[in-house]
Amino acid sequence: MFTIDDLADRLGGYLPPDEIQQVKRAFYYAEQAHDGQRRRSGEPYVTHPLAVANILANMHMDHQSLMAAMLHDVIEDTGVSKKALAAQFGKPVAELVDGVSKLTQITFEDKAVAQAENFQKMVLAMSRDIRVIIVKLADRLHNMRTLGALRPDKKRRIARETLEIYARIAGRLGINTIRVELEDLSFQAIHPMRAERIKRAVASARGNRRSAMREIQASLQQSLDDEGLKGTVIGRQKHLLSIYKKMRDQRKPFAEIMDVFGFRIITEDVASCYRILGVVHNLYKPVPGRFKDYIAIPKANGYQSLHTTLFGQRGMPIEVQIRTREMEAMANNGIAAHWLYKAGQTAHPIAEGSHARARAWVKGLLEMQRHAGDSLEFIEHVKNDLFPDDVYVFTPKGDIMELPQGATVIDFAYSVHTDIGNNCIACRIDRHLAPLSTRLESGQTLEIITAPGARPNLAWLNFVTTAKARSAIRHALKHQQQAEAVMLGRRLLNKALASFETSLEELDESVFEQAFKELDVSSLDALLESLGLGNRMAHVVARRLVDVAHGDSFDKTLSDNSDKAVVISGSEGMVLNFARCCHPLPGDPVVGHLSVGKGLVVHRSECKNLADRKNDPEKLFALEWSEHIDEDFPVALRIEIESRRGLVAELAGLVTDADANIERIGIEERDARLSTVNLTLSVKGRVHLARIIKRIRNLPNVGKITRTAN
Repeated sequence: MFTIDDLADRLGGYLPPDEIQQVKRAFYYAEQAHDGQRRRSGEPYVTHPLAVANILANMHMDHQSLMAAMLHDVIEDTGVSKKALAAQFGKPVAELVDGVSKLTQITFEDKAVAQAENFQKMVLAMSRDIRVIIVKLADRLHNMRTLGALRPDKKRRIARETLEIYARIAGRLGINTIRVELEDLSFQAIHPMRAERIKRAVASARGNRRSAMREIQASLQQSLDDEGLKGTVIGRQKHLLSIYKKMRDQRKPFAEIMDVFGFRIITEDVASCYRILGVVHNLYKPVPGRFKDYIAIPKANGYQSLHTTLFGQRGMPIEVQIRTREMEAMANNGIAAHWLYKAGQTAHPIAEGSHARARAWVKGLLEMQRHAGDSLEFIEHVKNDLFPDDVYVFTPKGDIMELPQGATVIDFAYSVHTDIGNNCIACRIDRHLAPLSTRLESGQTLEIITAPGARPNLAWLNFVTTAKARSAIRHALKHQQQAEAVMLGRRLLNKALASFETSLEELDESVFEQAFKELDVSSLDALLESLGLGNRMAHVVARRLVDVAHGDSFDKTLSDNSDKAVVISGSEGMVLNFARCCHPLPGDPVVGHLSVGKGLVVHRSECKNLADRKNDPEKLFALEWSEHIDEDFPVALRIEIESRRGLVAELAGLVTDADANIERIGIEERDARLSTVNLTLSVKGRVHLARIIKRIRNLPNVGKITRTAN
């Protein structure tokens, strides 16, 4: 069994003796704290933190991370407090342990909510110290290695969470050794039979391919030696989940996937990488369009390498990756390489750049967290952001911006700055105007056109792909709805106060302060917003304000002002909705009722759906159309007409000539001679509609025309 002395021997290779002693002290402390506790497998619990520390030692992590690994379950599973840990091992170690600890003390009704809340806590801890996530990944890796003792359903749940969140985070931070193992272990837990079959097939194929692999490897190595270039050629193996995904997504049989031979060439410096590229292209013919230069443009997680695909002997494809030793360390350990170089007292620029990118990513997560409505919405944003292929586009100044595959102009605008996204109205791609929904391609130059009064559009959510854009749009729309709700709430409350011959402006500040306490709101805006969204009744609030103003003794009967109508124009925004059941138009007698969360819903006075509300006049509002309306409104017509060829084209032409738009048209045959046309139009109002109906009546053999109310 692996012991603390074995770990200490391994740490001797890169840590000084005093730091190794601190790691051992943390182990003995954890051993005492977990005394008597056992894992599901029956082993003493302390074997788990020791194994986690061993994973971190493989990555050459610093002594504080190793101490946190030893102690990461102490706060959660024993009676030891964070304060006690800080006193024993220092504040940085205690903060790391607290960041990694899980939220088991909170009881959630839904496991998904628990996981999301847990992840949110981890993000906050990551913002203080990025090592939190590295310790957490090592913890999750050992848990995945020891899943065998759990029930199958629990295995699958943990494996899915690992695949969706932790494996993607490991990839996002460039820690590919952990990512690959997490993916394969998750795949084996979710699809054990498929994983076993692929594993057996891979073992068999490797045996058959051995001689071909050796032959290609030898020819590549010989070419380097002939040119006097230092480089080591290594055969590269695909992992289980990668093979399975390619078989599933590309619909290829296993034999075709395994026909590709992969090699990695490790060299001394960047210049040698490009010289080696020329050598391998001379040796084997390159496949057009399959060369990628991640050295000039690194991936977001800091990964750098040259990728090329070649036609080998007898046409077999060969994939070659060329990189330096430092790039190889980054490819395997990602951000953890930052501490590897730190331990060696050299701040390597690749590792430093990776650390800076990781911090920028965590900063972006925190911004998303502030904008997200709840923890589940936040975790969905994070899952969407982790981690599709990238496209690289240019700003007008020539700066490179990195975006996920499928990103649109709006995604680009928000990646530059949230305010640019919010005020975006148009764009130019390579100097040509293009729609905001255009999907971007690598190499394009984008210029965003903004306007000060512009606002995000709800329709943007249908095509944006980045989490930052999605959360920023939702945040802006939420604030837009709040502002519109406050304006509507003010009008409704002033209408209700007019019944008592007063208004908001006439009430004293002390009245509001006392009323806010009774109504349990924090401010006037919060009260007006709840009125505008239909969560409170304006009449009830007005009555309470008047009672407070008159010392609860006000007993005045309603004046004639109670019938004064609220004026609407149709441009009030998200808190004014027009009922689809009756399609009210300017000029129609209309009433409104407040719907919780939606705001004011406008109906025609004779709408059948208002029948049950007419007995409760406090829930209905008299409405009046503004004299200045410049909006289009939908209206539904039913037309009985004689069937004939070209009828739809005839109707469409007539409606267009009348400056209206057809939104929907459908024809039902009543009998061999007559048809019923169901037509939905966009019109300016009743007068505009009357003009259109008059034109339709002039068509031959038109029977009844009815404006449908339901």
